[in-house]
Amino acid sequence: ASCVQAANGERCRVMDPTGTPLNARTGPHGTVLGTLSNAVLVSIIEQTYDERGRPWVYVADYKTGQPIGWVYREYIACF
Repeated sequence: ASCVQAANGERCRVMDPTGTPLNARTGPHGTVLGTLSNAVLVSIIEQTYDERGRPWVYVADYKTGQPIGWVYREYIACF
């Protein structure tokens, strides 16, 4: 699967090139709930696009299934 069209539940990893933790939000551009460090394993639950057509995904902890929040899709790499 391509990175943007990853299957729901697929194992993915946070890969934020900016060097700062990736913000997890209530929705695309929403309130920040917390941050994710690079290399954290997540799974994609849902996918959407913001008003500018950029991809966002709702992720959960890969091991526990605990929902985390919405993150910018470009910073998630799936295997």
